[in-house]
Amino acid sequence: MRLGVLDVGSNTVHLLVVDAHRGGHPTPMHSEKTVLRLAEQLNSRGELTKRGISTLVDAVESAKESAQRRGCEDVMAFATSAVREATNTEEVLATVAERTGVDLHVLTGADEAKLTFLAARRWYGWSAGRLLVLDIGGGSLEVAMGIDERPDLAESLPLGAGRITRTRFSDDPPKRSEIVATTAWLDDELSGLAKRIRKLGEPDRVVATSKTFRSLARLTGAAPSSAGPRVLRTLTATGLRQLISFITRMSSGDVAELEGVGASRAHQLVGGALVAEATMRALSLERLEICPWALREGVILRRLDLSNGEDQTALMTGRGRG
Repeated sequence: MRLGVLDVGSNTVHLLVVDAHRGGHPTPMHSEKTVLRLAEQLNSRGELTKRGISTLVDAVESAKESAQRRGCEDVMAFATSAVREATNTEEVLATVAERTGVDLHVLTGADEAKLTFLAARRWYGWSAGRLLVLDIGGGSLEVAMGIDERPDLAESLPLGAGRITRTRFSDDPPKRSEIVATTAWLDDELSGLAKRIRKLGEPDRVVATSKTFRSLARLTGAAPSSAGPRVLRTLTATGLRQLISFITRMSSGDVAELEGVGASRAHQLVGGALVAEATMRALSLERLEICPWALREGVILRRLDLSNGEDQTALMTGRGRG
């Protein structure tokens, strides 16, 4: 079965095409993305602008046509924090559906965390024990923990790399005073999460997903993507602190020149690094592994788990049977 997943995020619209069957390993066949930075196209009233909606429609239509050309039997389309938090979400969804025929399903932050956790659980298996999963997106930080496929804790905090960059920094590179103030503010924001995590006990394995964590790991010495998904990649607290002391003095243009950093995300890498460091500090983590599967793979796995008769909302939130 050939499936497509269309992910409308804060930074990009990303289409992933896989060949998959229930109980099997999804094989990536095609991946393409369009950089939109939707979260930066919200006006003072919190609405996605007309221009933002228009560019989104074009990107969704292009991805739909690409999926059709590649023979996808089903395309699961979802949106995360940028569309979820827009004050005109219903208008955005209706316009996309009317002009493209694609129904975008808005995931809650908790659903994002649960689906990402499912992907990590399947990747590492039951031997991972109690699993703690972290994911930094453009708009939010997702955290999930548990010993089964459905986590005991699944939370989303408004601490995404792009959001931190937009709301906490005024210069490029950020002022030293902004770095210090943001670090202290993040510690306060994460203190409650740390208490809730501790109540669940110590994790047996800690993993992280997302482009932000992959870039940070690469910049601290992890293998490049060309080495393949099964190479062990880690991020240490010590390496991250050393990296932050380096990149906080660089402009985003200079950061974009570093190996493993995409030009479209370079401007928010410092924000993402501060969130990663604060999260590891709050949870007393010295080391974590980078998981190659994340939200999109979780959506695919959920689709394969459930019957064809389930609607997309049930498929992507896990609220259907199965």
